[in-house]
Amino acid sequence: MRLHLLEVTAFGPYPRHETVDFDALGGDGLFLLHGDTGAGKTTLLDAVAFALFGTVPGARGDVKRLRCDFAEPDTMTEVALELTVQGHRLRLTRSPEYERPKLRGEGVTRQQAKASLTWLTPAPGGEPVEGLTRIDEVSRTVGRLLGMSAEQFFQVVLLPQGEFARFLRAETAEREQLLEKLFGTEHFADVERWFRDRRQERRSTLDAHKQVAGQLVARVAQAAGEEPPDGDGDAEWLSSVVKRRAEATAEAARLAAIAAAERIRSSAALAAARDTAERLRRRSAAEATLAECAAEEPRLRQWEAERDAARRALAVLPANRVAVELAGELDRAREQEARAAARCGRLDFAGTGGPVSALLVARDELREEAGGLTQLAAEAEQHRADLVRLDELADEERAAVEDSTRVAEAVAAQPMALALARTAVDEANRAEASVAGLRAQQTEFAELVEIARRLPGTERDAVAVEDELRAAVDAHQLARERSQEIRARRLDGMAAELAGRLTAGEPCPVCGGTEHPAPATPVPEAVSESDERAAAEVADRAEQRRRELELRRESVQQTLALQRERLAGRTGETLTAELASADQALAEAETLAAQREQRAAELAELELRGAALTAQRIDAEQQVAAAKTERTGLAEAVAVRAVRLDTARGAHPDVLARRRHLVELAEAVGDLAAARQSTQDLATRAATALAEADSAAHAAGFPDVRDAIAAARDAAEVTALDRRITELTVARNNAEATLAAPELTGLPEDATADLTAVTEQAESALASAESAASVRDAAKEAEDRVGALAARLLAAWAELEPIEAEFAELDALTDVVNGRGQNARKMSLRSYVLAARLEEVAVTATRRLERMSQGRYSFVHSDAAGARGTRGGLGLDVLDDYSGRVRPAKTLSGGESFLASLALALGLADVVAAETGGALLDTLFVDEGFGTLDADTLDLVMNTLDELRAGGRVVGLVSHVEELRQRIPVRLRVRKARTGSTVEITAA
Repeated sequence: MRLHLLEVTAFGPYPRHETVDFDALGGDGLFLLHGDTGAGKTTLLDAVAFALFGTVPGARGDVKRLRCDFAEPDTMTEVALELTVQGHRLRLTRSPEYERPKLRGEGVTRQQAKASLTWLTPAPGGEPVEGLTRIDEVSRTVGRLLGMSAEQFFQVVLLPQGEFARFLRAETAEREQLLEKLFGTEHFADVERWFRDRRQERRSTLDAHKQVAGQLVARVAQAAGEEPPDGDGDAEWLSSVVKRRAEATAEAARLAAIAAAERIRSSAALAAARDTAERLRRRSAAEATLAECAAEEPRLRQWEAERDAARRALAVLPANRVAVELAGELDRAREQEARAAARCGRLDFAGTGGPVSALLVARDELREEAGGLTQLAAEAEQHRADLVRLDELADEERAAVEDSTRVAEAVAAQPMALALARTAVDEANRAEASVAGLRAQQTEFAELVEIARRLPGTERDAVAVEDELRAAVDAHQLARERSQEIRARRLDGMAAELAGRLTAGEPCPVCGGTEHPAPATPVPEAVSESDERAAAEVADRAEQRRRELELRRESVQQTLALQRERLAGRTGETLTAELASADQALAEAETLAAQREQRAAELAELELRGAALTAQRIDAEQQVAAAKTERTGLAEAVAVRAVRLDTARGAHPDVLARRRHLVELAEAVGDLAAARQSTQDLATRAATALAEADSAAHAAGFPDVRDAIAAARDAAEVTALDRRITELTVARNNAEATLAAPELTGLPEDATADLTAVTEQAESALASAESAASVRDAAKEAEDRVGALAARLLAAWAELEPIEAEFAELDALTDVVNGRGQNARKMSLRSYVLAARLEEVAVTATRRLERMSQGRYSFVHSDAAGARGTRGGLGLDVLDDYSGRVRPAKTLSGGESFLASLALALGLADVVAAETGGALLDTLFVDEGFGTLDADTLDLVMNTLDELRAGGRVVGLVSHVEELRQRIPVRLRVRKARTGSTVEITAA
């Protein structure tokens, strides 16, 4: 996989469109990504990850805040990445989900996430040439081409040094979690979980079968009436239980047969005794009944006479009942007539004693007079309603006047309220417009306060670097003079040096002669070539140190000048006070700005209320006029009508009262006439009925009606007399028939029957027989139940045996797979696979670590079990060649930890890429960590990185180290400003 082009728009700190050309950056195979802290270096790596997977690494991915705060509202957040993977070039474009201002009106709307994939070369496997636009399809295609997940990509392409330093020092459990993410060993965990679940299922099955067998053992013991055996029981115990139950059943059957024979004999004796006792009882009862009948004979004659007189009186009762009813009606009619006469007297009617015809004439005259007042009664009703309405109109007029006054006062106060509300809205608008400027001013003061805080340190750094530079200049001057001196001394002794190299017969390198008659002799204090070279190297190092300090002095002086320029002579105390004022001003402005919408709403509400109050005032004035007009007209009509009604009411309060009096009096006179007529009619009918009752009594044989009524009985009493007479006659006849029966005639007069002893003997025999039969049945039932349960128990034992064997095998295998039991290394299957992968990583990483540490360090993988029985297989230490001992990774220094973690990261990247079968990783990014290295170690690390780019890879370093800017000519610089960050590519 090789990256070609990255484009970001409104992403992270980049408000505008920025382009990163990786082809230009990777021309040399190595480039540096640098810039100020917080400028957005890591955001570019996040953009690469977001374009590929739609997410960013680490905690930044949890925030889900990818849109730039400085971007224009109409600028769309978007990341585009062109890359080549698996021989195919494609372009990925993604936009995150974010909120933007609405195009119309106020508020925000949610911009949905988008993704697209465009093939720039023919698509693989028949993919659509026009590309993909669904997010899930794009993600699946990228994952298939890369052959790795987002977590694996973040580890093998975006190498986070801090993460690998933590991985290097991690405990077994934490290291296991990271390796699981990288190598995707979840399916091995599924295998372990499958074994555990399978064992749990088999254990549940085994427990269920054991529980069934145990329950059957308990049920067999319970059915046999014995205590359950210790343990789970066996076939011998079961056989003995069955045998004992059979013997008990046979003995119970023998005892039941003996008890049954005794019960039959005692039952026959009891039946004979009961028959004799029953015949004696019947004879005694019949004799007693005859005696009772003889004693009741006089009462029987009296009952017959009373019954016959009651039957004759039945003919007199109807006529007497009619006479009594008519006499009662006559009394009630007379009472009603008296009440009607009293009512007429209370209504001042003088003719209550006259005949019925005179009363009827008076009633008709009263009705006619009341009818003449009907029309005036209607006017009286309307007059009363109009008087009530006059009071209501007066109240309505007063209420309307009060409403009109209140609304007028509210209308008068409206202009002042509107003016205050408009002033408040203007104040909030001005505050909202000033928030941006005040916030920028606050930010600037905060930066100046921070600069004022750092200024003393910068000044100290400037003095210190000046001192170091002066010492370095002196040291360089001395070293250069020493080198020149040694060079001059070597030149002085060069002839002797050449003479020392002459060999007899060999030509002279100066003159070419083969004879050397007078070779030069060494001069005092002569120096060699190695001395000159060593002095030159010392001078070069001193010069290099001098240049470094000059560059550092320039940098410190520039920083100091910029800080002083920004401060412009202001002190930290002054700036702190100005920052506090800016904070207060910003807070006040934000508070007022936050109230802008509320104040605008209140102003609009006041304007609407003013219009409503004006309309209310007009309505109130109209209501006052309407109420006054209606009240005046109605008062005039009421006054005219009152004169006419006073004349017609007479001595009564009003016409209605007089009419009601006439109607009530006519009704009372009519009632009196009707009551008097009814009394006269009932008197005639009552006299006739009384004469008819006397005639009926004489005809029935009674002296008068009173005697007939005394002899009368109701139907129930007559029926009771008949029943008593019949019962006494039947009882006497039945007793005589019983004594004449053949089975009683032969009984001796002194015969007796004692049932107590015979009954007790029979009941005892019956109880014994039933008890014995119950014991026999229970014994048989228990024998049958024990036999059935024994068969089920034998079947359960036979079924349990293979299940126990299978579970024992599965249990042992599950323990081994999960790192327990017979697993001596205490390594689970997943840990074993991860240990093998970690061993590959250690071997691959060791090759780089040995070169970067000049052969001192190498990784050592251990698959031994941990302390106190903890799982093993994921141990990772380092071998120190200087001491020959294995050291924990936690004992490495900061620079050594960086070397080890970088080697581990690169090794892990190679192994993961090979393991996943994914695309060849032609582009890598290494993030920070170089500041902990000395110059020589940095050379070794750079050589390792050179090996990566020599293999065709492009390596991007993210670092603040100044020396890397001098070593790496191709650089991607990220600059930050108040309005957002920008990128630029530079090449030395």
